[in-house]
Amino acid sequence: MSVRLVKAPIDILFSEVETDKEAYMREYEQLSESDDDPINQWLKLARAKGETSDTDPVLLNLMVELHKKIDALERFLKNEEPKRVSLTHEVAIESIGFEHFKLSEDILQKGTEYYGRVSMPVHPKRDVGIFFIALDSSLAKITKIHERDEREWGAYLTARERVLIREARESKE
Repeated sequence: MSVRLVKAPIDILFSEVETDKEAYMREYEQLSESDDDPINQWLKLARAKGETSDTDPVLLNLMVELHKKIDALERFLKNEEPKRVSLTHEVAIESIGFEHFKLSEDILQKGTEYYGRVSMPVHPKRDVGIFFIALDSSLAKITKIHERDEREWGAYLTARERVLIREARESKE
């Protein structure tokens, strides 16, 4: 089977699903709902009422992200870390594809299902929960990812591809 992968410098924390499937499903759902914090709920309501029609959308999004950063800083100062399940392995992802990724180390067991948490280097930076199955000792196929996260994964893949194409062109010149 041929899988097209692009080099990508991101990390993943993961564990075998059978270790604690219920806790992993709970975290997976919570990570998808991270959009529904109070500021995003307010913004959705304001948009539904048409109160944002005269506002520059880019400026509005930047203000919302600034508000989230202040909230995160406040949580940090109060030592209020978000509750995350404990995962047993932490490793670098060497390369990614639309439905696959390859780890930098051969630590997977073929046919085993895993739950992982990836810190996506996108704006806004956030954790993405994924379920995946090992195709071999380092290659994995994503079996479950939220729709929005899948779009961001694809956008990140495309951006990485562009960077690598640009670097290849520059090295030929």
